[in-house]
Amino acid sequence: MGHQAYGHKILTGRREAFSTNRKFGGIRPFPSPDESEYDTFTCGHASNSISAALGMAVAATRKGEKRHVVAVIGDGSMSGGLAFEGLNNASVTPNNLLIILNDNNMAIDRSVGGMKQYLFNLTTSNRYNKLRFQISQLLFKLGLLNDERRKALIRFGNSLKSMAAQQQNVFEGMNIRYFGPIDGHDVKKLVRVLNDIKDMKGPKILHLHTTKGKGFGPAEKHATEWHAPGKFNPVTGERLIANTEGMPPLFQEVFGHTLVELAEANPRIIGVTPAMPSGCSMNLLMEKMPDRAFDVGIAEGHAVTFSGGMAKDGLQPFCNIYSSFMQRAYDNIIHDIAIQKLPVVLCLDRAGLVGEDGPTHHGAFDLACLRPIPNLTISSPMNEQELRRLMYTAQLPNKGPFVIRYPRGRGVLVNWKCPLEEIPVGKGRKLKDGDDLAVLSIGPIGNTAAHAIAQAEKELALSIAHYDLRFLKPLDEAMLHEIGRKFSRILTIEDGIIEGGMGSAVLEFMADHNYQPTVKRIGIPNIFVEHGAVKELYHVCGMDEESMLTLIKEWTK
Repeated sequence: MGHQAYGHKILTGRREAFSTNRKFGGIRPFPSPDESEYDTFTCGHASNSISAALGMAVAATRKGEKRHVVAVIGDGSMSGGLAFEGLNNASVTPNNLLIILNDNNMAIDRSVGGMKQYLFNLTTSNRYNKLRFQISQLLFKLGLLNDERRKALIRFGNSLKSMAAQQQNVFEGMNIRYFGPIDGHDVKKLVRVLNDIKDMKGPKILHLHTTKGKGFGPAEKHATEWHAPGKFNPVTGERLIANTEGMPPLFQEVFGHTLVELAEANPRIIGVTPAMPSGCSMNLLMEKMPDRAFDVGIAEGHAVTFSGGMAKDGLQPFCNIYSSFMQRAYDNIIHDIAIQKLPVVLCLDRAGLVGEDGPTHHGAFDLACLRPIPNLTISSPMNEQELRRLMYTAQLPNKGPFVIRYPRGRGVLVNWKCPLEEIPVGKGRKLKDGDDLAVLSIGPIGNTAAHAIAQAEKELALSIAHYDLRFLKPLDEAMLHEIGRKFSRILTIEDGIIEGGMGSAVLEFMADHNYQPTVKRIGIPNIFVEHGAVKELYHVCGMDEESMLTLIKEWTK
């Protein structure tokens, strides 16, 4: 379980510490074995609980341990291919795994797809329900129903269910015994059913119907908004939302509005998102042009290959995936997009350090892991206007597969709307001239670098040049030659993992062309960065303005 872990944490010794949840140095937002022995497996990405629990169940059997292994999975996560892989293996592997399916018809947004519809319709026939009720009532009256007989009755009822159901249950068809659906909020009944089935041999699934936000009216009525509500008044339900008037927009909002604008002008444009329409603002296109936007569920690999299929037949997909979730689609990007040079625009939201969600959600690896792939264009805008121009450029003819990565949170420009103009692919820009030191940045962290440069020049009387690479692939070789010939000291700054990223690319270029500057790199170190406010994490990683200024001072004194 991932987001379902909060209640579990409170019940397993972390009630007093729960106020530190998602705060720097506090308890983690997802299960973590490093934090508690009761957190059996690290999770934060969806759909992995069945596979992990099956492995634990097999291990327990081989070690002769008599314990119950339970996987909890939401209906939204059941749209992920990994969940089906786990079910497929569980059906033929000797195990006593219990899978609890928490079905509330929600992920962050509404659940989508055929499995969602199947679960919605998955009820036993009226004949079976009536017969089961009559038999149980009679046995209770006669005093003939004890624990052992209740278990036998459930087994008998399960057989009746197969005969009476209008269609075979897909889980039972896979040799996984199915129980339910039952009301997941009826605790007494839930405990009774769990006691009845927990010692049954073989894999089994208990289907619970629940309501997201149950017991708190505002959350029940507006489940998507209350997935991550921030601070709120627990009595009135009023969300304590900061006044954002006059502030720059969120990068995701710029993406959403620009995509609509582009789609209005280009009928080939299609939007694709794996279960994040509101999170990435794809919902704006869905509302405006519902036939041209697809929420494919928690299925990142499918989202990429689905986009590739549409691109192969002449459409122009914009596939928006959170950077950390893109890791799940790595092979699809190589095999189904890059090899064929298909014009899919991969928009990687939440790139870099994302803050309170922690190591499972930081978009740290995209630059380093995508850079070696042939045929990809990889870009990162420094601000909102650059994002708009890159999106416009990516959908022009003959651009091939095009990656645009940008962070969570707000940009830097209040007046972000600008004409949609082409940016030459592989062309960086010199933001500021200088003589003593060259700073090369990529993405919005370049704004932090600009502040550090200004302060360093003020305090140290230095002349520092600043270059915005814009593109990691292809590199602006003309600009790098200029830098290599002029500067003996180069500082690279990126909001990605430092090994294999932009700094590594610059080092390789300088070595390949026999330039011999001293190069220092700032980026995410080779650790899994914990959770906390982005500013706090930047400081820990040496990526904030203060750390940049300190490095420049020590280097140039």
